[in-house]
Amino acid sequence: MKRNMSNADRIIRMVLAVIFMVLWFQNIVTGTAAIILLILAGIFILTSFFGFCPLYKLFNVSTWTGRKAI
Repeated sequence: MKRNMSNADRIIRMVLAVIFMVLWFQNIVTGTAAIILLILAGIFILTSFFGFCPLYKLFNVSTWTGRKAI
């Protein structure tokens, strides 16, 4: 699996995941919206950890600017 995500992209996803979890823990968002945000938070954490987003692959998008292997 090739990395297709920049460090800035990964940081933004982690920050959003933390915000979503805080909204849930503080009971600011409840019900179905809370479940959706928690699922998104989990997806954001996983994609940040692996540096790969399946939707980026599907739409042929890459924020990765690193050097390519020779």
